[in-house]
Amino acid sequence: MAAGAALALVACGDTGNDTAADATAPEPAEVSEVTAAETVAPETESVAPVAAAPADTMATDVFWGDTHLHTSDSADAFAFGARLGPEAALKFASGEKVTSTTGTEAQLSRPLDFLVIADHAEGLGVTREIYNGNPALMTDERLARWSKMLQAGGKESAQATLELIDGHTKGTNPEVLGDPKVMGPILKNLWQSRGDLIEQYNEPGTFTAFVGYEYTSVPKGDNMHRVVVYRDGPEITNNVFPFSSTVSEDPADLWTALEQYEAKTGGQVLAIPHNSNLSNGRMFALVDFEGAAIDAEYATRRARWEPIVEVTQIKGDSESHPFLSPNDEFASYGDAGWEDGNLNIVGNKTPEMLSGDYVREALKRGLTIEKDTGVNPFKFGMIGSTDSHTALATADSDNFFGKHTGVEPGKRRANKTDGGGSSDGIRRLGWQYLASGYAAVWARENTREALFDAMMRKEVYASTGPRIQLRFFGGCDFVAEDAEASDFATRGYAKGVPMGGDVAACADGAAPSFLVHSVMDPDGANLDRVQIIKGWVDANGETQEQVHDAVWSDDRVRDADGKVPDVGNTVDLSGPSWTNTIGAAQLATVWTDPDFDPTQRAFYYVRTIEIPTPRWTAYDVVRYGTELPEGAELINQERAYSSPIWYDPA
Repeated sequence: MAAGAALALVACGDTGNDTAADATAPEPAEVSEVTAAETVAPETESVAPVAAAPADTMATDVFWGDTHLHTSDSADAFAFGARLGPEAALKFASGEKVTSTTGTEAQLSRPLDFLVIADHAEGLGVTREIYNGNPALMTDERLARWSKMLQAGGKESAQATLELIDGHTKGTNPEVLGDPKVMGPILKNLWQSRGDLIEQYNEPGTFTAFVGYEYTSVPKGDNMHRVVVYRDGPEITNNVFPFSSTVSEDPADLWTALEQYEAKTGGQVLAIPHNSNLSNGRMFALVDFEGAAIDAEYATRRARWEPIVEVTQIKGDSESHPFLSPNDEFASYGDAGWEDGNLNIVGNKTPEMLSGDYVREALKRGLTIEKDTGVNPFKFGMIGSTDSHTALATADSDNFFGKHTGVEPGKRRANKTDGGGSSDGIRRLGWQYLASGYAAVWARENTREALFDAMMRKEVYASTGPRIQLRFFGGCDFVAEDAEASDFATRGYAKGVPMGGDVAACADGAAPSFLVHSVMDPDGANLDRVQIIKGWVDANGETQEQVHDAVWSDDRVRDADGKVPDVGNTVDLSGPSWTNTIGAAQLATVWTDPDFDPTQRAFYYVRTIEIPTPRWTAYDVVRYGTELPEGAELINQERAYSSPIWYDPA
């Protein structure tokens, strides 16, 4: 398979809110073609087929999408300058060329299969109304002042944005913004027109457009956000409006609203927590929003309404952290700049908070809570998405349009400072944002119903950007030849359960086995290794974890400490480019836990890691001559995370 790293952006100047655009921009440097991989898929042996599982239980295709995209309908996106709305977002995601807010032509090299436009419920469309000077809002002195500042653009617009977002965080925004008599008609018109537009672009079998929004709870700056996704179309969703954190910042009240929606309409809906890394320990705390210990009722409700979690996105990766996983050499990914504080204020986080911030630790905590209450509130699958506020859903390193329009492609964006929506605290640097991520869904067809149902059963996985194909099954009867069989997926369903499922105890206390199959992005980099991460509760009630290298490339041999040596590095930063002369096009194995204890609850998930490739910052250096600050990262090893499979001795 050949992998291309051609530059996909048109050169442009930095047109951020605080500086004028460059009059000219350097022509993109020529980038060498990435060479074809020498590694090829292993030849499959002639293996006797197994009886297939029922056809309606087998997911046959993987579909790629973004469940977390903001447009100019989001108050913060519009205030930061975004002028592309939902229609442009739908066109871009489905493969059409659009012009970004800052004037750059933008197009995906490969269209997405589905999209959720998740604009904030809080003040949906309100910044545009402030900007336009809606008479119903201009009676408030602050809103009138913000209107003039937004229209002025530049630093004044940026300042108005910071004040607006900071006011929402602290609950000090003008009361009129929470007045249903004023905001109700604005929201109703916008919500219904959005639903009709989304339906227009929904093409079952080709491109799925979901109705959704973001519930943006930020108590004292602690990120408690959720994306809400409907299985239904506007004939139902147009009649029930988004639930806002201005009504309640307690996610349990959001679950009540979702429950009422299903009871009232007969529809279906779910919620996806995200950016747990910025919650100051609250997203996966051992207590509820009010500080009471999690009981069975709370655990049941949370597991019901939040079947999946967004583990990676532009504002950092939330899988794990070196403090929590000191023996995991790959735990530090995308945490620079995001590990020290909550959403708005850098520098106020203590190490103890990290346990409630990261997904792997949450999975471990879930086992403990299940042991005590009988229910696991954190039994979720994993996806990635962008959280882009540009209306452009792209997590491709060579086609990265930034978090918001102030950091769309340009010479200075990697050096810009950003307060994460707060006027207080130390600023984060532009290079610390990730070009991440995508949601991968295994389903039988590309429709709202099939994709939503796959999310509910957690047959999904996360990618930091590359379209790595990943399958993961657990059962009691897998044998080595299953990994080499051409019908390995059929065998997976027939002999076990897919990612997101539960493995029951095997006969005579035998250890379950896991069938793993991972294939490189056909337009991307080879694979370094496939790991299986295990978490469990030991006999003393303490949570434990272990990272296992299950299969790796290039015939490397473990060292004296049991570690697999580094795969190497072929990145040429002058391109930037890399070569697939190291790594493997695909990796597959059947793995069995060498330390299995049939009496212990446990979970297992897969982490597939690519060989090193250039980061988006490396492309900016070549395109624009960007001079990066000390410590800026230019190379990374992108990855995919499967949803777990759980083992329960009961």
